[in-house]
Amino acid sequence: MGTVIDKWDDECSVIEDKGEIAFIDYEDDRSVCSYNPDEEGPFVISVPFPFVEGKPQSVIVGETAVDSITLKNNSGEPVDLWTKIYASNPEDTFTVSLMKPPSGKSEVDISQGFLESFKLEDRMLQPDETLTIWLSCKPNGIGLHTTIVHFDIGEDRIERVIFLLAEDKISQSLASNKPYSRGTRKKHFDVDTYVVGSRPARVTGQVSFQNRLPKYAIPKNMRELIESKQIPDVIQEGLTRDNYCSYFETLVIMEEIQLEVEMRSHHMENVAMRKRGQFLTLEVPGLAERRPSLVHGDFIFVKLANDNGGDKTSPYQGFIHRVEADEVYLKFAQDFHLLHRDVNLYNVQFTYNRVNMRRLYQAIDAAQGLDMEFLFPSESSEKRLIESTPLVPISCNLNEEQMCSIEKILGCKGAPPYLIHGPPGTGKTMTLVEAILQLYRTQKNSRILVCASSNSAADHILEKLLSEKTVEVQENEVFRLNATSRSYEDVKPHHIRFCFFNECVFKCPPVSALTRYRIIISTYMSASLLYAEGIYCGHFSHIFLDEAGQASEPESMIPMSILCKKETVVVLAGDPMQLGPVLYSRDAETYGLGKSYLERLFESAFYYTGDENYVTKLVRNYRCHPEILYLPSKLFYEEELIACKDDTSSFAMSVNFLPNKEFPILFYGIQGCDEREGSNPSWFNRIEVSKVVEVIERLTASGNLSEEDIGVITPYRQQVLKLKKTLESLDMPDIKVGSVEQFQGQERQVIIISTVRSTIKHNDFDRRHCLGFLSNPRRFNVAVTRAISLLVVIGNPHIVSKDEYWNKLLWRCADNNSYQGCALPERQGYPDEDRAEGGFLNRHEEELVQNFEQGDWSGESSQIEFVKPVKDEDEWSDGWR
Repeated sequence: MGTVIDKWDDECSVIEDKGEIAFIDYEDDRSVCSYNPDEEGPFVISVPFPFVEGKPQSVIVGETAVDSITLKNNSGEPVDLWTKIYASNPEDTFTVSLMKPPSGKSEVDISQGFLESFKLEDRMLQPDETLTIWLSCKPNGIGLHTTIVHFDIGEDRIERVIFLLAEDKISQSLASNKPYSRGTRKKHFDVDTYVVGSRPARVTGQVSFQNRLPKYAIPKNMRELIESKQIPDVIQEGLTRDNYCSYFETLVIMEEIQLEVEMRSHHMENVAMRKRGQFLTLEVPGLAERRPSLVHGDFIFVKLANDNGGDKTSPYQGFIHRVEADEVYLKFAQDFHLLHRDVNLYNVQFTYNRVNMRRLYQAIDAAQGLDMEFLFPSESSEKRLIESTPLVPISCNLNEEQMCSIEKILGCKGAPPYLIHGPPGTGKTMTLVEAILQLYRTQKNSRILVCASSNSAADHILEKLLSEKTVEVQENEVFRLNATSRSYEDVKPHHIRFCFFNECVFKCPPVSALTRYRIIISTYMSASLLYAEGIYCGHFSHIFLDEAGQASEPESMIPMSILCKKETVVVLAGDPMQLGPVLYSRDAETYGLGKSYLERLFESAFYYTGDENYVTKLVRNYRCHPEILYLPSKLFYEEELIACKDDTSSFAMSVNFLPNKEFPILFYGIQGCDEREGSNPSWFNRIEVSKVVEVIERLTASGNLSEEDIGVITPYRQQVLKLKKTLESLDMPDIKVGSVEQFQGQERQVIIISTVRSTIKHNDFDRRHCLGFLSNPRRFNVAVTRAISLLVVIGNPHIVSKDEYWNKLLWRCADNNSYQGCALPERQGYPDEDRAEGGFLNRHEEELVQNFEQGDWSGESSQIEFVKPVKDEDEWSDGWR
């Protein structure tokens, strides 16, 4: 565009014809904004509304934006001129006029004499004459407004493409005043030697563990091999019975080395610390969101930023004594405090706590003594046959599949594990809870360990156990084990009585107390504390692993390998078609660490054939409206899902802006701008923020829906922060906003999804590196199945249609008269793959992009392939520490 076009082109052969614009991506096709007068001949036409810093100018919705266009005839001959708005998107939002449009203060007679139109009739433009015409836009709604203006000069046609971004007060308030620029490479100082800091005092009464956790230092030769980007031989061989321990140990080493890289991305330069009593405080941006995740007892290293001693000066170690919002309270060696001045600037390097990685190594080591029927059930000499135990249900809401699985669990005598799998909302956790209560009531000698991937999920199980009135669980027989790093305030007041703590710091009670509990609830990681305190292998008769599809195999081994005998009944519940383990290393993920223990067991014929002596599949969904379930069932679950939710119509009928009350999915198409600011590589789209807020305000206006009933899912951290900031300013702080990972295992009456992306080339980057929503079927599956009654998707249809899964959702909405907003793209055709296959990656985009953008690795283009996602730390850290 921007070139001379033949006037009698087939597409626009006469001036009266009116065209259409679907979507023009100015970021992807820069030619629409690049006009070279020398290439256009003797007629010079200016560009109205020129870009500012590479972005379209803004106009407030309801106001009129006006700019002039000058046309000069340098041909030496008089020419005929026709001017016409060929097309606009949205339609008829731009006009042209010979007079400058009057302002609101203009005299009445001037206003009455003003005429605007979509075309200006034939005019004669004399040699060297300059004509000024005016282009106006008065948008009625937010989003990108585009127009194409044709100038027919003699036999030639010149085209101008104009963009304006229509905004409201919310989107304007989120505009950045810091243009994006890539972060500079951070300098790292050597910490082989350092001045030791002041460690926090031990909690009163704290004793040493019975079984101490070994150091598990990374072997030097293995580190050199992995850092040189070579894949160790044991990994290339693949997993076998003989190499189980060395295989997973190597994968965990790969993961830990990448964790070191990730932590370096949070290093800080030229920052100040402030004296606060006996402490020095350091403000850490992102700490409140656990980016980086720092807790009591962790430590950092610091050096003066202008240290002239260079490498000869040892850095100082500072221990974290307290964490408050975005600040940490630190204690260094005494001389550092004496020399400190608040005007000093420091370079800071963070370290991560290796405890959890050491727990993984310990679990892998212990797996050598685990019965092979747990690790490789297909190698068993004979097929298992479980004698089902007759069941008198505690809950009256159990379906046939749930009853069958519980009967099998009650009749199970030990290895191999029993699996319960199924789509979202099919009652997997409810089934576990029923089985636990049945064991508690009927088998008095049972000792039960229940593990979940996060603190919130473990708390949920405790809540469900306590809420069942038919079986009263005795307070002195159930224990909620928490990591010492968990905040005391994070635990609900009515759960505290089931915990053990001292001076508001959680602890693990001694083994003499632990053995008296019949039910212990923990995260996977914290289960290692039981072994550390001296719980012997085989103490637990039953071990239940909930959300097993989200845990790596070494993580699943923490409660199993150190606490299981062959007679221990192990039950896993999860969904291999949802998001899997949270990892950083792309290579470790690719070579097997990204495959959960649950998913690997399905490779055995005993499990993938659906033998009820090994596995039960739950297919009755009690969460979602049938129309919300339709696509996930077709794409991921072989169309086996049965919608069982009662009263599916009443909610939709009360939502006045739904175009089709029978179809509770609304796709609102909006063309915004994806942006970045400062040195933050994360993306946001403030136009979509405004639309999300508009939808929320309309949903809550009737008073029938509370803030807690609404959730907002978006894939980019910066969009999460922009949305949270806006909702807090509007006094709506209880609406949960987060990534897909944060919402896995949760539900809301209404889910609003903001897809953010509005640019094709950035979309392609996401596709290559598995960021955002696209090219990640598991993320799509989780996102669209969180809604109980209504799902609202806000995004650019021209972008999301590039992905086959989102494209199917888009056109399902359009076909059911439930699409609103900008013009739809051409219908995309994709191969009809009814089921998503494995190997999908779950990516948290900032961790990859930040390292890439800041140049934190040598050889950026290749190094980027080694980064794996992180789950949002709000969910990740609570189970990880």
